[in-house]
Amino acid sequence: MVRIAVAFTLALLCACASTTQVMVGTTRPAISADQVKVYPAPPPKFEDIAILDASAKSVFGTGGQRSVDKVVARLKDQAAKLGANGLILEGFSDRQSASIGTGMGSESYSGNSAVGVGASGSFGVFTKTGKARAIFVPSG
Repeated sequence: MVRIAVAFTLALLCACASTTQVMVGTTRPAISADQVKVYPAPPPKFEDIAILDASAKSVFGTGGQRSVDKVVARLKDQAAKLGANGLILEGFSDRQSASIGTGMGSESYSGNSAVGVGASGSFGVFTKTGKARAIFVPSG
């Protein structure tokens, strides 16, 4: 029973990436994700390419900075494929997307008595989602 719960959890975690995009501009040739710069505010001159969403799942909690880093990396990957050299982050959100639980029990009967013991546990699967604008910033 425990092996089934562990296998199910691993399967859930492997399928933990989600990305979407809405095109609002013209794509360019793909670049490396390392070339995509994250802007805290819009630069003076840029062109919008797409509105992006990406998510990452974590078990037991919202994942903190590690989940944020995964989401930003996924956003940069998406932007790079569209030829965007910049991202304007628009926010992050957290929600519990699933709950996994398991339990087991045992009983014993003898003579005039019976004993039963049970144990169970559950934990949540949380999804961190980030939204950003993929942009192209001309050089110079």
